[in-house]
Amino acid sequence: MSFDPTAAAALAERILYEVKRVVVGQDAFLERVLVALLAQGHLLVEGVPGLAKTLTVRTLAATLRGSYRRIQFTPDLVPADLVGTRIYNQRSGEFGTTLGPVFANLLLADEINRAPAKVQSALLEVMQERQVTIAGESHPVPRPFVVMATQNPIESEGTYALPEAQVDRFLMKVLVDYPQPEEEFVIVARAIAEPVQVQAVASMEQLAQLQHARREVYADPGLIQYAVRLVDATRRPARHGLAELAPLLDFGASPRASIALVESAQALALLRGRDYVLAQDLAELAPDVLRHRLVLSYEALADGASADQLIAEVLARVPAPEAAAREAR
Repeated sequence: MSFDPTAAAALAERILYEVKRVVVGQDAFLERVLVALLAQGHLLVEGVPGLAKTLTVRTLAATLRGSYRRIQFTPDLVPADLVGTRIYNQRSGEFGTTLGPVFANLLLADEINRAPAKVQSALLEVMQERQVTIAGESHPVPRPFVVMATQNPIESEGTYALPEAQVDRFLMKVLVDYPQPEEEFVIVARAIAEPVQVQAVASMEQLAQLQHARREVYADPGLIQYAVRLVDATRRPARHGLAELAPLLDFGASPRASIALVESAQALALLRGRDYVLAQDLAELAPDVLRHRLVLSYEALADGASADQLIAEVLARVPAPEAAAREAR
């Protein structure tokens, strides 16, 4: 192997430890944020206000010496507020380009579902192409570049449904829940004490090296086939012995889901000090990778079925491959 998985995991652990000096609990959420960073994917986060979503991204940027921007999405937002615009300079008599807040390593799109369609389209190009186009000229965003978007599940007034094409660009959708009482005690104790000074423990160059190391993590062809079967079961349930799910699903996950599942599993394996993927990695990440990509039918909604319930059924019925021997590399 061209990299040391133990060293890579140790660096990721130092980053996580530093973030946890500020953010209490939310271990699964923090791990998924790092998975998204290593897999170079974007993260959609759903949770009520006050669960440290903004604090997490800001702290992570500080630990990585990266640039951080936060955009509060509102119905009156226009694309220029995100990507930038051309401004006429009266002194020089020429137009100059002013770049918007999307030009950062870590971008927090707060309450993304409050933005209208034009703003969603502008953000879509940045997420997919890692660049913006202003007056016909392309401007690449900094690398690495990760968007973490939040949406509030308890408010519906003044919100817009995210286009399916944009939702599919998110590597994972993570659900963030309330902390446990003992965790909330620590949160309150830290809030009334002196703020913790976050230390930069890594650089964006080191993060880029971790992202490269993630690509070196071995995924056995049998496990890739397992990922494809899981995704295909959401499109053609009857083919996998799940005919009862067919009336509950209007549309299954796209091929992006298969790619995202394997890339996320590689990142999770690296975080846990392995240079190979296990079937357990794929199964553990499947709900986060698939839940936002499934379009449930009216019958499913009427029955109160959720995407997570259908994914659990798929995981229970689609057999995982036996432990595959790693090929000599």
